[in-house]
Amino acid sequence: MTNHKTGTREEWLAARLDLLKAEKEHTRRGDELARQRQELPWVRVDKPYRFDTGEGKASLADLFKGRSQLVVYHFMFGPGYTAGCPACSATADSFNGVLPHLEARDTIMICVSRAPIEKLLAFRRRMGWSFNWASSYENDFNFDFGVSASARPRKYAPPLEANELAAFRMLSDQHFRDNLPPVVAQNAGTSGIDVAGYLSEGHGFSVFVREADTIYHSYSTYTRGTEFLMGYYGILDRTPKGRSEDECGPMTWLRLHDEYAKGAAKSCCS
Repeated sequence: MTNHKTGTREEWLAARLDLLKAEKEHTRRGDELARQRQELPWVRVDKPYRFDTGEGKASLADLFKGRSQLVVYHFMFGPGYTAGCPACSATADSFNGVLPHLEARDTIMICVSRAPIEKLLAFRRRMGWSFNWASSYENDFNFDFGVSASARPRKYAPPLEANELAAFRMLSDQHFRDNLPPVVAQNAGTSGIDVAGYLSEGHGFSVFVREADTIYHSYSTYTRGTEFLMGYYGILDRTPKGRSEDECGPMTWLRLHDEYAKGAAKSCCS
């Protein structure tokens, strides 16, 4: 016998209609937020970034591949990692299918990480992905757009959200290191790096626009701001059990998709 509230079909329908009002308001609010994102001022990008790709060296302009819009997923895969971050990998599992639709709307999507291109392409083969991936190993792109920590003095503060910047600053704090969420050590281990090395990289999503020969940065978001890319969470949020993460902590159940079959994730606490 279930412990969950039960009712008649009529009671369910009445409750569902009440919820539908809130869902429609959420949708309308989302439309308004999209409008506000589109109205953000653009910032001209003048630095001549050079990336390594599977097709050779590329400039930021080259990554557009003739389109006017470029969206970048900042994938956590630092130079010392032996595998990509499991959370970023789970997010990237959905990318291949959306690429033709984005390109039909004059938009290119690409992942950028700081690991050398050979590591990125080898991991891409392992995961069965085909989306474009570029290495920023030899340039400042990750530092300038707030997804890699740097010991070097910066001319300006990177566009990090406050909580992400605080995480980088706390790397040297022993109390912080001793009280990390379980998922941090777990993901660091899967990525083949120590915790400090793992946390020196961050994930994010940035958008660039090209008009003639000029490129502008229009938008970036970090941490939970990238959750719109995690389709599995949207589905789980609509099931009775939801994300089922209360006991073990957020994202501890996530694994690289080829590790579930090995029995590596029988529960969120495994």
